[in-house]
Amino acid sequence: MLTGGIKPPALPTNGIATTSAPANGVVMVIAALAILPILALVWIAFFSTVTTASAWPHLVQYVLPGIAWQTISLLLLVALGTTVFGTVIAWLTSMCEFRGRGMLSWLAVLPLAVPAYIAAYSQLEFLDFTGPVQSALRDFGGYTSSRDYWFPDLRSIGGAALVFTSVLYPYVYMTSRLVFARQGATALDACRSLGAGPMRMFTQIGLPLARPAIAAGLALVMMETLNDIGAVEILGVKTLTYAVFETWLNRDSLVTAVQLAIIVLLVVALLVWLERAARGGRSYHTGSREKMPARITLTKAQSVGAVSFCLLPIGFGLGIPVYILSVYAWRRAGDGLTSEGWVAMGNSLLVSCSSAFLAALIAFGLLQYARLARSNRISATCRVSGFGYAVPGTIIAIGLLVPLAAFDNWIDGLFRAQFDISTGLLLSGSIAVLVYAYVLRFLAVALGAMDTGFGRLSPHMDMAARSLGRTPWQVAWQVHLPSLKGALATAFLLVFVDSMKELSATLLLRPFDFETLATFVYDRASQSALEDASLAALLIVAIGLIPTFLLARGETAAP
Repeated sequence: MLTGGIKPPALPTNGIATTSAPANGVVMVIAALAILPILALVWIAFFSTVTTASAWPHLVQYVLPGIAWQTISLLLLVALGTTVFGTVIAWLTSMCEFRGRGMLSWLAVLPLAVPAYIAAYSQLEFLDFTGPVQSALRDFGGYTSSRDYWFPDLRSIGGAALVFTSVLYPYVYMTSRLVFARQGATALDACRSLGAGPMRMFTQIGLPLARPAIAAGLALVMMETLNDIGAVEILGVKTLTYAVFETWLNRDSLVTAVQLAIIVLLVVALLVWLERAARGGRSYHTGSREKMPARITLTKAQSVGAVSFCLLPIGFGLGIPVYILSVYAWRRAGDGLTSEGWVAMGNSLLVSCSSAFLAALIAFGLLQYARLARSNRISATCRVSGFGYAVPGTIIAIGLLVPLAAFDNWIDGLFRAQFDISTGLLLSGSIAVLVYAYVLRFLAVALGAMDTGFGRLSPHMDMAARSLGRTPWQVAWQVHLPSLKGALATAFLLVFVDSMKELSATLLLRPFDFETLATFVYDRASQSALEDASLAALLIVAIGLIPTFLLARGETAAP
């Protein structure tokens, strides 16, 4: 489930559960703030007088056919690519034995640390006419111009699908590998006894068992693809989300942007429904006494093929970006990070740390209260609070700016009338609204990390603490909080890294003349000056590698 499927542990009915009107009010306010952008978009699209001159006829006739085709084509190609690479690499590293398997099992996760826009810039530099690949091809073949030979163009839907597949396939890899590594030996042994080979075991046993996990990973892949605006811009692919960004920022048409945003929300809802339908409540459980299957030993030729297949997306998703950025950074080694880059890094650290701290704190509070209340309504409210991860950052930005600008104007008008003082814009265009958007966007990540931590706490701890006279909130402070330091740190780290990489919401919500590392790299690369921002881009990748490496170690801990 995309929003975590939060289910607080059922405590025995012994009177320790407690709810209060103030706490209920806080939970409801958090949920209201979470759905505020969506409510604002719906109101503007269908009820506001701003939209009296509807742009729907123009959209349907001239805009939607082209961008809908490009969006659907990109999503389908990325889904196909990530499914193939994610599931096959997961099967090879968990069910087969060959040289380098252990290293590849954690290397396969690392491309997740590279933002799609950085991968797009780097791969384009690597594969472009002046890049090392085509330069070597011209030297080898004696060609003098691009007309003398054919080379695929990365500035296309296929090229964009390659970029997204290379950095997003780990979502499918991780969910699939978890199933493959923990399945019992019974089904595979029965398949072997019937004479099935490795390929048949993969297609008839492995894939059907991993179908729910593949669906969950694919949903995340398509959400991330739909959220991107940086990679698709440089590669010349106009998706629905980028059309929203371009329409509002470049054409100054709020009506058209909001109505396109509504279409994007419908696409998101469709993806969530398809993910749940694909899983269909299916699950597979291995008995605790069932032994793990023996790995299939590959021949030397098969091992070479397996290693080559695993290295292909790793090379594109991680190897090429690190190589290109390192070469550029080495050329500018004497310059170091520019003054603008240092300011951007400071800004990134400020908003990312603030967002991560608030998200971890809110996640702890929501799940703690859900544990105490043991209420389906409170659990549902927690799920609503974390749904922002499924909504593209561009859509969140538009949904926030409109109501917050109206609030600022109302406050300004009130102070002008009462005190003859202009308050200006208090929230719109401030760091506060940027932090708000980050928390809304990544609260689901914090909720997932904290939910895992709470799931490991026995309900008997609560009962023992209450029997010693502790109030519910003393239990939270003195028992749960010390036990959940690791989960809190994980939630903070994951939100921090996601906030450092976030581009789409930042471009629309940042204060004037406010740069983060992500916007700094985007601005320079969009001006064909990636070399000037190479060190900043390397910093983003390096920071992203920290939690990704920890995650990879956790994945490889499976048998």
